[in-house]
Amino acid sequence: MSKNRSPIRRTTAVAAAAAATFVLAACGGADEGATAGHGGHAAPSPSPTATAPAARGQHNAADVAFAQGMIPHHRQAVDMADLAPTRAGSAEVKHLAEAIKKAQDPEIRTLSGWLTAWGEQVPAPGAGDHSAHGAGGGMMTAEEMDRLGKATGKAFDTAFMELMIKHHEGAVAMAETERADGAYPEAKAMAEAIIRSQSAEIATMNGLLGKN
Repeated sequence: MSKNRSPIRRTTAVAAAAAATFVLAACGGADEGATAGHGGHAAPSPSPTATAPAARGQHNAADVAFAQGMIPHHRQAVDMADLAPTRAGSAEVKHLAEAIKKAQDPEIRTLSGWLTAWGEQVPAPGAGDHSAHGAGGGMMTAEEMDRLGKATGKAFDTAFMELMIKHHEGAVAMAETERADGAYPEAKAMAEAIIRSQSAEIATMNGLLGKN
């Protein structure tokens, strides 16, 4: 009997070992699948595709319009300010023009950088005509810029401030639209700063013109 039982026992042992191996393999595969599934759903680092929109910044069409409109608008203000050192009659107007240029030159570079990062077109230099701003945006016509460039002394001071008030009012309106409709946090912050600073400059110029 013992001789007859040995093959049976060996066969049973082999079968048991094979079954154990199969179970362990199945368990291992299940664990690996669970790990992969968990990593796919709750991994701390999402795929590059998932992070691409966030990396580009949460901007919308209003942000693009704000940047593309404000660049030529600022460029024209800088062009106006560049006339003041040699044509203005008062120190107040010269100081105001210097402050405008100092604030708006860096903003032009920042706005251009955003558009480039977003894959949008940066307005070309010289694209600051009146029609680029829909209803106007406070932009000067070529004739107004020509008259300002020919004025000197007190006449320049008066024309500069009257035109710049109109220009600033257009910028404030554009910034208010961005503040209401934009999505990009940095653009909305710039819009808020424009509203604050240019509203203050409007008040200063109205005071110098005796309109307050």
